[in-house]
Parts: sequence; structure tokens; C-alpha cells
Amino acid sequence: MGEEKPATGGMRRPAAEWMSPAGVAGILMRHPLPALFACGLLLFMGVEYTIPMIPAAAPPLDLGFIATAAMHAGIAARPWLNSLLAALNTVFVAMQAAYILWAILVEQRPRAAIATLMMFTCRGLLGCSTQLPLPAEFLGSPMDFPVGNVSFFLFYSGHIAGAVIASLDMRRVGRYRLAALYDVLNLAQGVRLLACRGHYTIDLAVGVGAGLLFDMLAARYLDSKNVDSGETRCCSSCQKALVSQKLTS
Repeated sequence: MGEEKPATGGMRRPAAEWMSPAGVAGILMRHPLPALFACGLLLFMGVEYTIPMIPAAAPPLDLGFIATAAMHAGIAARPWLNSLLAALNTVFVAMQAAYILWAILVEQRPRAAIATLMMFTCRGLLGCSTQLPLPAEFLGSPMDFPVGNVSFFLFYSGHIAGAVIASLDMRRVGRYRLAALYDVLNLAQGVRLLACRGHYTIDLAVGVGAGLLFDMLAARYLDSKNVDSGETRCCSSCQKALVSQKLTS
């Protein structure tokens, strides 16, 4: 009888080996991104415990507002420019909606549409849970979407998240140039929202994360229903279920 091998296998290195200078150097060379985030953890642990808190009576501190201060002043002095940028932004939002509707209705690929429904529902729940104050320098426009100066949720940006979902779907089907165009327009949209004080920086950052998250959750949902969540159309069983439902209704 031969010797039994350890259950854990023989590939695991001793802790002393990877904690040695050579082992640490190897980890830094093979995994530079986690190492960078580890440095970020240490850095912001120090920042968090030493940064002065914003007083309750003071306005929020937003680095995005500081970076776009000159642009904000220029737009505030030219109301026509504010309306033009708002109208162009509304066109971009319509482009996002048109693409997502095309994907589900014409190409029969429901992933982007499901992700969008999840994203806006969660946005509504979070928007009702924590209502942030509207920035004092907000520049509204009747050309913005939603049309008119109506109330809206600040956290998080549905404009940004919707564009991310559409861009991800374009990449799945090989529309790389169109996806790159949407990414550039989304970046310009984010700068415009900051300059007009329509969103805080954190709203935009979480909007990007929300687009990525709900795209993945939509894929998991479709996988659980045995529907291809990638490039191909909705499965035949899904279509048969829709047809049978129409016949019985």
C-alpha cells in the first residue's frame, strides 16, 4: 500500500515561505492590484480617523463640485447653455431607453431590460430611505429629464447606471465602438450633472456600481430560469410559455 497524500494536496505553500521577502515580492509582482488596494486600506484607515467632520450647519463637501466650479459659473451665467446641455442629456437618456427596448423587443435579449428594472426599483427604495438635500447651487432646466423642474431622487444616478447597463450589453454582442461612444457620452453626462449640481459625486460613483451589479444579478436570474443571458435570444421555452399564456388568457 502506498502512502496516503494529505487531503489538502501538495500545492499549498507554507505560510513562512510566502511571508518571506521573496514571497512578498512574488505576490506583489503577480497580484499588484490587490496589493494596491491593501495600501489603500491602510491609507484611508488613517484618513478616516483623522479627517475633520463636516458641521451639521455647513454645506456638504463635494470634490466633484470643486472640480467643476468654473464650469458651473459659466453655465449659471448662460441659461441658454444650461437648457442646451439638458436637452442633449435628455436625448442621450432616450438613446439608452431605445437601445434597451430594441434589445428585448427586437433581438429578444432580456438581460439589459431586467437589469434596468432592478436598478430603478432599488434606486427608488434607496431614494425613499435616505433623501439627500438638493445642492444649493442646483441649475434646473425644463429641458432636463424628467421634463420640468420636478422632484427627483439624488441617490443614486439612474442616468449613469442606465448608460452602464446599455454599454455592457453592447459589448456582449460585439458592438464595441457603440459601447465606447456610450462610455464617452456617459462621462460627459457625469461632468454635466456635477457642473449643474444635479447629483453629488457619490451618486455618480454608485450609479456606475449599480449598473455593473444589476447587470450581473439579471444574468443570475436568467440562469436560474434556464435562459441564455449572453449573446443569444431568449430561449424557446420562454417563448412557448408566453404563447401558451396568451392562449389561456
